[in-house]
Amino acid sequence: MIEISGELTGTSPAIRALQADIEVAAACDAKVLITGDTGTGKEVTARQIHARSQRRARPFVAINCAGIPETLLESELFGHARGSFTGACRDRIGLLANADLGTVFLDEVGEMSLRMQALLLRFLETGEIQQVGREGGGSCVDVRIIAATNRDLLQRVAIKAFRLDLFYRLNVLHLRTPALRDHPEDIPALFDHFLCQYSQQYRMPIPRLTSDAFCDLSRWEWAGNVRELKNVAERLVVRGYDRPVTVADLPRGVGHARTVIASAAARGSNRTWAQLFDRLVAGRECFWTAVYDPFMARDLTRDDLRALIRRGLEETRGSYKLLMPLFNIEARHHRRLLNALRKHDCLIGFHQVRQRSSPPN
Repeated sequence: MIEISGELTGTSPAIRALQADIEVAAACDAKVLITGDTGTGKEVTARQIHARSQRRARPFVAINCAGIPETLLESELFGHARGSFTGACRDRIGLLANADLGTVFLDEVGEMSLRMQALLLRFLETGEIQQVGREGGGSCVDVRIIAATNRDLLQRVAIKAFRLDLFYRLNVLHLRTPALRDHPEDIPALFDHFLCQYSQQYRMPIPRLTSDAFCDLSRWEWAGNVRELKNVAERLVVRGYDRPVTVADLPRGVGHARTVIASAAARGSNRTWAQLFDRLVAGRECFWTAVYDPFMARDLTRDDLRALIRRGLEETRGSYKLLMPLFNIEARHHRRLLNALRKHDCLIGFHQVRQRSSPPN
């Protein structure tokens, strides 16, 4: 999705539901947690909430929690006193103070360290800013916090990577930005808008697409969501085609969407997670070749991988160590497995699995 004339473009049920949620969030001052895949417009959604709220005349400050080291993030948010660390040659006001009476958008809040989570929690409870290197009580500010993440925070709570009390503090109102694959009917309007936008920016003619090319755009799964769609539009504009854009002109993959989807569908019949589980356990196939390689080749979805891992953990009562021999993974690859699952947001907390698998009293 993208902001067009103060609105989110799209007429699909998913976008209309999000627009309704934005109106609810804008009408109050409650904290908001926005979740959704990368590239689905979480910051656009946060800006829309701010623009419709009573704070709209005050600052909107966005900060990427994953893009700043922990030591600098504390200073960025809360400010610092002169001499508090090397390079602190003068007092500095933090972003929270600069946004007084406005809105602070914490993007990728799930990447915060536990220490920073504790500092954020204290601020949410008291509204007090404690500058780095300054003793005594700090000043209080009035800001609205909107947080966003592409992580499953409850899963991160289960593996003790995110504080449960902070999750409840942030999750007063929960908005989810839909993946582009969940509202493909909005692709034509979005793509036309991006073409016009980049045509004006680069002073180039608006490309015209053949019906087959536009059909492939609508069929593609758009793993990068709206951000990926936007990049394709920019690429077509800057190439300056003086003829209709054909399927062959589209980026690799997008231009072969029908072939890719048909091939994936043919392979998918014998690659559901349940059948994969049987291949691993009964057929003694290796997880890396039977599951992980097809997942990286996008023949399996993230939901397939999560379901498979959850099924395995139900067998091992939440133990990843016991999961290793079950899925024919060498013990020395234990860390590799956890890192791979964490990277793709497929690491399932063992507490959740044990709760589900425990027999009733």
